[in-house]
Amino acid sequence: MTSPNADFGVPSGVPGDGAYLPGVSNLPTPARLTVGIVSAGRVGTALGAALERSGHVVAAVVAHSEQSRARARSRLPESQILDLDDVVARSELLVISVPDAVLPQVVAEIAISSSLRPGTLVAHTAGAHGVGILDPITARGGVPLALHPAMTFVGTDDDTARLAQTCFGITAADDLGDAIASSLVLEMGGEPVRIAEADRTLYHAALAHGANNLVALMADAVAILDTAIDSSGRDRATVDGSGAQLAQRILAPLVTAALANVLELGPEALTGPVARGDADAVARHLRALRAIPGGDGRDGIAEAYRTMARRASTLTAPPPALLDVLEAP
Repeated sequence: MTSPNADFGVPSGVPGDGAYLPGVSNLPTPARLTVGIVSAGRVGTALGAALERSGHVVAAVVAHSEQSRARARSRLPESQILDLDDVVARSELLVISVPDAVLPQVVAEIAISSSLRPGTLVAHTAGAHGVGILDPITARGGVPLALHPAMTFVGTDDDTARLAQTCFGITAADDLGDAIASSLVLEMGGEPVRIAEADRTLYHAALAHGANNLVALMADAVAILDTAIDSSGRDRATVDGSGAQLAQRILAPLVTAALANVLELGPEALTGPVARGDADAVARHLRALRAIPGGDGRDGIAEAYRTMARRASTLTAPPPALLDVLEAP
């Protein structure tokens, strides 16, 4: 069989690194590919299902743990569960979706596999890496691609559905690889955004700061509200009689609106005591937070509040009194 790359054309006017791809008409339609997934985690199975929906065939997957095997049987029921060499042998497109810490080891194993054929498309899904980490495979004639979906995955069919609204950070070694990566992402319903090899770490840091740290922030906010509600000495029930996840229900509309506002308006969306320069209110918050369980100390909730408030103050013209409160230990 000819290399699957043969049916890809390089679109004219390919934007430079960091360019967003607003349209689809100038991109080639990829050939139907036989796909292998390494391994059957949340991301790998989501991408596998999306590729199958677009007409590709996920022939085989690597799945070592029983949980991974169950996920593969559920989400990719027509795919065989095989060892790595056999998956490589069957694949025209190999998707490596493993934790960052083991990616170099998996790449090395694929690179020495006698099953690897020149022209095989090899894509990894690690946000922090470009195509350089695939150099051992590239040296064997593989076509290196980095396809990172900027999305969190929970292991259900919803993961695949969310890809239709997801941007992918893509990096390739040349224009041909760039065209292939872009086309695959568009087929899965995503939107490709070119990230230069040298900027992959910065790209990944932005996503971790915005999404992963948001989890810690919201966990703190829920814990603070739970303490305030429980300290009232009354039932958690509201007027409608339901007290389940009350802190989450209080926060959900507020933080959802705040997120929408900042994505639309940028720093102008900032409200609250820091935006108003209310040093007394912030000082009271810090005293109250230091008094609750888990609130005090270098890693406590109060210190996290102070750090974030100090950062938020840089978006305004804070009065000296507020800065004094935020700089105090």
